[in-house]
Amino acid sequence: MEALIRKGESAPSGVPERWGDINWRRVDRNVRVMQIRIAKATQEGDWRRVKALQRSLTRSWSAKASAVRRVAMNQGARTAGVDRVKWETPEARWEAIGRLRRRGYRPLPLRRVYIPKANGKKRPLGIPTLHDRAMQALYLLALEPVSEGTSDPNSYGFRINRSTHDAMSQLFVSLSRRISASWVLEADIKGCFDHISHDWLERNVPMDKVILRKWLKAGVVFQGQFQATDAGTPQGGIISPTLANVALNGLETQLTEFLKAKLGVNRTRKLKVNVVRYADDFVITGNTPEVLENEVKPWVEQFLAIRGLTLSTEKTRIVNMAQGFDFLGWNFRKYSGKLLIKPSKKNAQAFYRKVKEVIGANKGAKQEKLIRLLNPMLRGWAQYHCPVAAKAAFTRMGNLIFRALWRWAKRRHRGKNSEWVRQKYFASVGDRNWVFGTTAVNKADERYWMELYSIPGTLIQRHKKVRAEYHPFDPAQEMYGEQLRQERMAERMSYRKQWAKLYVSQRGLCAVCQGALTDETGWDDHHIEPRILGGSDALGNRVLLHPDCHVQVHHYGKIAVKPVFE
Repeated sequence: MEALIRKGESAPSGVPERWGDINWRRVDRNVRVMQIRIAKATQEGDWRRVKALQRSLTRSWSAKASAVRRVAMNQGARTAGVDRVKWETPEARWEAIGRLRRRGYRPLPLRRVYIPKANGKKRPLGIPTLHDRAMQALYLLALEPVSEGTSDPNSYGFRINRSTHDAMSQLFVSLSRRISASWVLEADIKGCFDHISHDWLERNVPMDKVILRKWLKAGVVFQGQFQATDAGTPQGGIISPTLANVALNGLETQLTEFLKAKLGVNRTRKLKVNVVRYADDFVITGNTPEVLENEVKPWVEQFLAIRGLTLSTEKTRIVNMAQGFDFLGWNFRKYSGKLLIKPSKKNAQAFYRKVKEVIGANKGAKQEKLIRLLNPMLRGWAQYHCPVAAKAAFTRMGNLIFRALWRWAKRRHRGKNSEWVRQKYFASVGDRNWVFGTTAVNKADERYWMELYSIPGTLIQRHKKVRAEYHPFDPAQEMYGEQLRQERMAERMSYRKQWAKLYVSQRGLCAVCQGALTDETGWDDHHIEPRILGGSDALGNRVLLHPDCHVQVHHYGKIAVKPVFE
């Protein structure tokens, strides 16, 4: 840290001496203040000031500490890059803060891996080193306030407090009425992350051009061979989704301006052209197929060509709402003029294949282990689809999974009759019969009932869409953003009611560092008085902590402050 100060880089007053002494609340506040100033300068169009503030932020000690923490707390920190280095100790993370310097920085190539896609193809993924990920996180702190201020209103992918459910809700608004648009251009960009023009990004992304060029030209290593990168941003980099969003910003606003200039304001309004985008997937509505084919599609192709991108011919089509289309795992279709949104058949089939693979791979496993493996999958799929008309799909999926588990149970006891198998693996709980469950033992050697998550029992709950004009770095919308984050996190925790109560009582903040608890950071359930010392399992003896803060409590003497329940 002394080296940092000698080099003239900014550090907060009272610089801590180790990772466990960092005041994360102060760090977050320092970063937030700078980001708000960048967002304000962006809104005023003062790009000289934006550049100066970005430079100041990326050189600040608080931003560097925040970037290292984001990378270290992410689950991806367990996956190393080409250098095979992991930050497994607080000392390693502390040293990493001092190494985040612009001068002399040279990113290492990305480690190339391929992951399977739903259509049988493989998606290339580039894994940067932890140091390069931290540098990307550092510069993303300075880029996000600008990208959020220049984003399209109905762009929902990889943005703060925006999700696929918001995109679905916006499409419902655009298509649900009888007088809504009847035609849709369902579009997909061919290899978006792999083909974005480097020249366009360097000219148009409002960030340090030298650093950006180094990332774009870093190359990849696959099977020991180095491959140069002439186009695209690597999928797997922290900053890559934001770069793609910056490249596609303007698709909605510029298209509207083009149509108004060519056809007039009144005619454009009657054509009911609306754009809803999630990352590189987008949908454009229209009143007639002719306007989508002759006006909208050619303009979109020209818009993308400037950025080195093209539409996928196999996935791009113009459809009538009576025929319906799939988007983000849902099927949107009008039945006798009424819009229904359901889980798509393709999504349900892919999910069921994954469930069967898990069941098939654990033929000899204990029932308890199988339930632990399946429950996160079942709960995640059900909660993803619970805001739509999914009751019939849930019932059908529940029946399919029951049959798969019945075959799993019967196979284990070929000499036993069906009644014996039913009594061993299934039980009646309340008014529910054939519940797949067993008794398990927790860490305190207490026995409790464990059962498979019931997809048909998932409640259908309407999603509350984020405001289109919401800006996460606008101080005037600070309260709305906090309420939105807490409401959505409480909804995700609803399957664990005790976690939801703890989260609400702590106002969504970690009990140690007072930083926000999010899906990205994750959380641990900590007992203030340990169970082995006689502490109870009551809510009054428990708090939610960041996983890293949990380590600080147990190994470095940090204190978790219990909030007062109201």
